[in-house]
Amino acid sequence: MSTTTTSLRAFAAVLGRDVFVTGRELPSFLAQVLVQPVALLFIFGKVLGQLGYTQPGYAQILLPGMIALNAFLVALQNTSFPLVLDFSYSREIEDRLLAPLPISWVAVEKMLFGALRGLFAALLMFPIGLLMLGRVSWDLSGLPFAVLCMVLGSLAGGTVGLTVGAAVPPRRINIMFAVILAPLIFTGASQFPWAQLHDLRWFQIVCAFNPLTYVSEGMRGALLPEVPHMAPWVCVLALLLACLVFGAAGIKFFLRRALD
Repeated sequence: MSTTTTSLRAFAAVLGRDVFVTGRELPSFLAQVLVQPVALLFIFGKVLGQLGYTQPGYAQILLPGMIALNAFLVALQNTSFPLVLDFSYSREIEDRLLAPLPISWVAVEKMLFGALRGLFAALLMFPIGLLMLGRVSWDLSGLPFAVLCMVLGSLAGGTVGLTVGAAVPPRRINIMFAVILAPLIFTGASQFPWAQLHDLRWFQIVCAFNPLTYVSEGMRGALLPEVPHMAPWVCVLALLLACLVFGAAGIKFFLRRALD
């Protein structure tokens, strides 16, 4: 049996083990990934709409953004937090590093597992959002591209999480998340169409540096093509670039921590 085949089998076994553990911890996982986005969707999409503080149709614009937010942030958090614990308190990473596969593959497995969690959390938001908001008029012909955006968004969130989890020291991780999470949430165009920020040009430029913006815009453009949005190829290209840049940086930081 070749070394590559052995490594692939070990990679699949480690990933399968993590997925199996998630299945055993499903209630706590669902609570972790659904409470915040469902609360945001309920307040902004349901409560404010019924009180007349938002325009009719805003809930339709909000829901794709909330799905994108869940895909990106759940992948980010579920890659970075376990990595911080593995490198600091539990030292579980030492068992992974002894597996018969390259160390960089361990980093990729961590990122991929976080992305799978993000994708699953995003898919859960579809029925929950439709049930909460009632009738939603989407262009279902754009559903395949929306799924592509969710997949790329989950991978991008996983690569950002890998970079943060491997680069930031454990004692500073709480400060780091306090500093980056809120800006990521509110500059990711998940609550508003990026293309309509004409009168806030500086804020539009800031949002363009957030990978979440391209997930939100891609999904909104696919499901609500009548709403002004970025060109689809821009969203795909930006997300691929984010995966490449943060993935390379995350693996570099991971190797440095693992070999330290």
